[in-house]
Amino acid sequence: MESQDGKLLLAEIEARPRLSPNYPPPFNWSLYASGLQHFSPRSPVFHNSIYFDNFTFTELSQEAGNYTVCQKNLCCYLNYSMAEKQKDEVYALGVFDGLHVIEGEYYLQICTLLKCNGTNLKSCGQRVDTAATRFNFFSLSGSFNTNYVFPEVLLSGTQLAPGEFKVLPDGQMISEKGLSKPLLVAALFGRWYEKDSPHPTSSTP
Repeated sequence: MESQDGKLLLAEIEARPRLSPNYPPPFNWSLYASGLQHFSPRSPVFHNSIYFDNFTFTELSQEAGNYTVCQKNLCCYLNYSMAEKQKDEVYALGVFDGLHVIEGEYYLQICTLLKCNGTNLKSCGQRVDTAATRFNFFSLSGSFNTNYVFPEVLLSGTQLAPGEFKVLPDGQMISEKGLSKPLLVAALFGRWYEKDSPHPTSSTP
C-alpha cells in the first residue's frame, strides 16, 4: 500500500526434498480436529463472500475461547487468546467447503481466522491491510478431506510471519509465543484435487 506499484513478499523457508533422509512423514491434516468436540457458537452464524465463495462465519465475541464453525464436510476449530480485544475491530472464524468457479474451477476447503474490514459483520471477508489487535495464542485446525493443505499467516501491513507459527503433524497450526504484530489473517487453505471439475477431453485428429 506504500505505492501503486505493488511488491513481492519474500520469506526464507527450509527446503526438505522428498528424497532426503530427514524428510518428514506426511501430515494427517484432520487428526487433531477429529479428537475435538464441537463448541456451540457463542455468536450467530452468518454468511459472507470472499472472492465469490460463500463462507460461513461466526464472530469472535470474547478475548479468549474455543469456537467451531462448519460447512458441508469441513469443520474448523479455533482456540485463541487475545492480548486485548480492540473495541473497533472484529475478528471472525470462517469456513468454506466447495467448488470455486471464478477464473477457473477447483475445489477448496478453507479454515480462516480473519479481521473484518469494520465493525459491521457484512465487512468480514473484505480486503483489510492493517490491524491493532494482538493475539497471545491461537490454534487453528480442521476436519479436512485432503492432504494438500497450505498454511498462511499475515500480520498488519500485509507482512509474512516466518518463524512465528508452526504446523504440527496432526494438522494443528499453532502460535504459542504470541505474534510480533497484530494479526490480519491465519488460514489453512486446502485443495481437494479429486473433486475438481473434470476437464473436457479433446479429441486427437
